[in-house]
Amino acid sequence: MFYVKLSAMEADDSTKAGTIGGTLVSIFCNLHKEDIAKTITLAGLGAIVSFLVSIAMKTIYRWFKK
Repeated sequence: MFYVKLSAMEADDSTKAGTIGGTLVSIFCNLHKEDIAKTITLAGLGAIVSFLVSIAMKTIYRWFKK
């Protein structure tokens, strides 16, 4: 096999830190309070619905089991 060392393509620590930092800053700048509140609300609603459905299924299972 033929291996080539790509020293020009290797990134040093400052390049990696700059890339990660820039990515995180661009993500956090695009987050809005309304979006976060909506996500939290929908997650809570989903958890409640999941809990209620599991209770309903458990009740139905017990009803058919008798």
